[in-house]
Amino acid sequence: MMMLARHHQEGPIKIREIAVEEVLPEKFLEIILIELKNARLVESTRGARGGYRLRRLPSDIHLSEVIRVIDGPLAPFGDAEHLRELISRDASHRALYKVFLAVRNSASRILESTTLADIANLELPDSKKQSKKQKSDAVSAFPGAAPVPDRIEIPGLARARS
Repeated sequence: MMMLARHHQEGPIKIREIAVEEVLPEKFLEIILIELKNARLVESTRGARGGYRLRRLPSDIHLSEVIRVIDGPLAPFGDAEHLRELISRDASHRALYKVFLAVRNSASRILESTTLADIANLELPDSKKQSKKQKSDAVSAFPGAAPVPDRIEIPGLARARS
């Protein structure tokens, strides 16, 4: 999808070209593109000048849409309603489920507010040790992202310190 976003103005792109640029097996890519076509995120054109292209502008396709088509639910922790149910009925694991819900909500917010256009040409720093300026720049590149604090506070999860 990122390759199609980068080349959006060029018209349909052949599976072979996508596979080469993205270093993916053609058969694997073909299966993914069919799923994306069925979800109406891409469209195909037959013929010598045919191929695949985005059905909408890259700025109108959110990462959440793509991930839901390819991988299913956005977060590996279940849907929000199920987690809220677990929080209310399982007191011994309530704190853990609250963390899962916070992670799920944060991931969802970022993926639902980030488009293919936002990331198509984005280069993030390679270093894991980023300066405050680099962290700020990386966060500002993702509109739904919040700065990553040194310490995360989750409501209802205060621990007594000795």
